[in-house]
Amino acid sequence: MLSNIKSRQTLKLVIYILLLINFVLYIIDDIRIASYTLQEDASFLDWTQSFATTIDESAWLILLFLFELETYMLSDEAWSKSLFTRFMYFIRALCYLFLMHSVYAFSVIYYDLMNVQQLQNITNLCELVPLDMTFVRNLSYTTIDSLNCHELSNQSVFYFTEPNLVVSDVSGLQLERNLALVDLLEILVWLLILFTIEAMVWLQDRAITQGKLISFIKVSKYFLYGMLWSMAAYWTYLGHYYFAWDEAVWIVGFISIEMNVSQWKEEIEREKEPKISSNPVS
Repeated sequence: MLSNIKSRQTLKLVIYILLLINFVLYIIDDIRIASYTLQEDASFLDWTQSFATTIDESAWLILLFLFELETYMLSDEAWSKSLFTRFMYFIRALCYLFLMHSVYAFSVIYYDLMNVQQLQNITNLCELVPLDMTFVRNLSYTTIDSLNCHELSNQSVFYFTEPNLVVSDVSGLQLERNLALVDLLEILVWLLILFTIEAMVWLQDRAITQGKLISFIKVSKYFLYGMLWSMAAYWTYLGHYYFAWDEAVWIVGFISIEMNVSQWKEEIEREKEPKISSNPVS
């Protein structure tokens, strides 16, 4: 039993370290993309939209740590202290606020891609070489020059994916839309998973471990995690192996929290069991 617990904790430590490494890599990737998509006069909201993934990952990391505290590390006595509990819930509320921003940012990105402007009087990508623009396909950004303009696209219709900065052709635009939609659906699915964990924690705080609602939550989690695995498969199909890897690590990280909740449930049910007295009846 103790060896199983130790192995589980070691696995969680490895997962959390990997998530921190992935977080740093996402910051670097957001900086790289922002160098192509942000204009000099970009607003604060434009900056937060460009770094939506970094903000999103920050909130998830903090929430994961808070759930680890609540469901495993801290005793009920420590968690029941009023000032400490209020502080933890305040931090959690801030994380939810950041996640709502991410939903907004990914929604705006998808909306903008559905309402792009076509480049007029441009039928060849090489005509854009003097304008110092960037071509995007499958999240890969390439500065257009006279050497690569024929290789990047042989199509004749182009659209701005970022006004006056980044362009793509018809097939590239459709792919960008698909990827933006997956980003939006992904965070919505993760939020639903988060709400199921919150619900389980709320119920178990009240010693409720059985019932139709709990059964429904358990079944829904299989569906939600299945959706996330399918998204990871989609990233892999498109060659974004890092995104697929990150998805898988996050899934395992949250499954470890689910394991904490299950272990907590078992403890509650053991406490509910009637205690049999060892004293003989006189």
